[in-house]
Amino acid sequence: MRFLRLFVVVAAALSCSCSALTPYPTFSAPVAGDPRQRVAVCFNKFKNSDEQVQQVAQGECLGNTVAERTGTDYILDYCPFAVPGRALFVCVPRK
Repeated sequence: MRFLRLFVVVAAALSCSCSALTPYPTFSAPVAGDPRQRVAVCFNKFKNSDEQVQQVAQGECLGNTVAERTGTDYILDYCPFAVPGRALFVCVPRK
């Protein structure tokens, strides 16, 4: 009975977690001496395209700027296990 209850809880969590796989903005630490806005986006590399991640980052950039990707990390400090990738962007003036 206990196993069945655990199975039901896990199955329900997995069925509801599909929307949890969409990329979303998260914390990005500023860099000393660089005043440009920084944006980080949590994503799942198996479920999210580079274009989706770029769109989320661009939505976070203020003013007439463009989000340029500067790197990616997979440290689980800022992003949960379902979306373990963290794409890092800097917002630069539009050319």
